[in-house]
Amino acid sequence: MDLGIRGRTALVCAASKGLGRACAVSLARAGVRVVITARGREALEATASEIRKASGIEVTAVVGDITTDEGRRAALAACPAPDILVTNAGGPPTGDFREWDRDAWLKAINANMLTPIELIKATVDGMISRRFGRVVNITSTSVKAPIPALGLSNGARAGLTGFIAGLARQTAKHNVTINNLLPGSFLTDRTRQTIAGFAKASGLTEEQVAADRLRSIPAGRLGDPSEFGDACAYLCSAQASYVTGQNFLIDGGAYPGTF
Repeated sequence: MDLGIRGRTALVCAASKGLGRACAVSLARAGVRVVITARGREALEATASEIRKASGIEVTAVVGDITTDEGRRAALAACPAPDILVTNAGGPPTGDFREWDRDAWLKAINANMLTPIELIKATVDGMISRRFGRVVNITSTSVKAPIPALGLSNGARAGLTGFIAGLARQTAKHNVTINNLLPGSFLTDRTRQTIAGFAKASGLTEEQVAADRLRSIPAGRLGDPSEFGDACAYLCSAQASYVTGQNFLIDGGAYPGTF
């Protein structure tokens, strides 16, 4: 299927590994030039090289922490007028809210709420003026069903979700859509870290926690990041111009709600 975005330019954050990388790969496969960011130079440059070889598409790698002013300036200097923006940042640690001080909360809110908002603020007016824009925020299933040990994530990502719900309705008439992708358990480093955190908190082994998680997923497996990347590419497509302000769960059926 031709997604109608060949020749567009995308800025994809935290894209050296995991779900961010998968989004960059799928967009490149659709013919989109990609600018990818991440903190680790070695992994980022390796990913850029792999995408170039696999797709033949132009890939620019920008090393930096997207949750900082400096990191955002570097990313936007390399990609000042993206047609597509995929926001993403590492999630906050697991734990008990009694352990978190104000600084821990501010760090989580900065990374998982304010950073996406700052990136959208810097790019959305250009999208509006060009009459095309796609913003996809990688958030979490925790905005639909809070995860007890991920209180920092529950709060920060829910704040972003509320903000996007309003903004997305303002930009849609300009062919600028804003949507959120809510990943469940995928085969990523983040999932491994979360399992380790749950194991430590519960006194179980990581193997026991992993087995419990699989039992909670009707699909009976963890997700393949490529499945997530392809969903992102669809939301960025010309065909998705009537989809905005939505929260797409990709979790193998783990969320038990009707709505």
